[in-house]
Amino acid sequence: MKKNKVVCIGEALIDRIRNKSNHGFTDFLGGAPANVACALRKLKIYSIFIGRLGNDDFGKKFILQFNKLDINLDFLQLDDDLSTRVVNVDRDQFGDRFFSGFEASCHSYFADEAFSKQLIEKELPNLEKFLLETKYLVTGTNVLSSPKSEETIFFLLEQAIKFEVKIIIDLNWREVFWDYSSFSSELSKTKRVNLIKNFLNYADVLKLAKEEATLFFENENPYLISQQIAKRPDVIITDGKNPIAWYINGLQGITETPSSQKIVDTTGAGDAFLAGLISKLIASGYPSNELEIEDCIKFAGVCGLLTCLGEGAIEQQPYYEKVNRFLGSLIS
Repeated sequence: MKKNKVVCIGEALIDRIRNKSNHGFTDFLGGAPANVACALRKLKIYSIFIGRLGNDDFGKKFILQFNKLDINLDFLQLDDDLSTRVVNVDRDQFGDRFFSGFEASCHSYFADEAFSKQLIEKELPNLEKFLLETKYLVTGTNVLSSPKSEETIFFLLEQAIKFEVKIIIDLNWREVFWDYSSFSSELSKTKRVNLIKNFLNYADVLKLAKEEATLFFENENPYLISQQIAKRPDVIITDGKNPIAWYINGLQGITETPSSQKIVDTTGAGDAFLAGLISKLIASGYPSNELEIEDCIKFAGVCGLLTCLGEGAIEQQPYYEKVNRFLGSLIS
């Protein structure tokens, strides 16, 4: 049976982004795993989203978007009591964006923090059928800030491993998730970091930003970071518009990324990059030499760049044809 599906697990949330004038805001669908699932479909890869949303207006908007892109929702959980998470994204004096907390909820926590292992277990035979055809499982670390969702993600990782599914982790460190969680706000930064580093031992592929590499590994060398993790995963380190450092399939290098003067919003660029990389790994096979690796990274880089040319993460993600047209323009 051919393995060509991708399972994306974790949060789907609303990015409430402050307008440049700092008067008012605009809501966008987001959340790293949801972003990756959507970007993959636009790149012609079958994706499945597994997570928990509030059964509210925002949750319904997500379902409409997922259905529009034909993303499998067989394992999506809807919560009648807890709300979909809304993240406040503000701007500093220089116009750069930062997470400033979450919109108040009538409960002390959000639907994604109640991600239920028991509901997954009820659907286990169905899940196992999907895992037989699944090449990669993609997740991040924000789910670890709630013990209930943490238990569920570890359970899903163990199931995936049984079916030889490769685990891709985007570290995606967002301290605000921990600071505002009623479950983990008392945990020291050291405990949070250690919990995440233990989680990273599941990774076959690890994507992280340069500042995350420094914080978690006191190092920016992808090979040396790989050596600190149990599975010795392939490691990709992004750094905004700067070159990408990678250690893939025993090879190490640095790849330039395309740039543009028309950057509008960087929200979701890293998720589009990751989806682009995964789509190449499935369509072209795992790269075995430096030229093939460069090809994968460049394709992924264009996916990230094109997402920055408008506001919001999912709305701006490019379709496969647009990525190829852009790559063609670079060559010509």
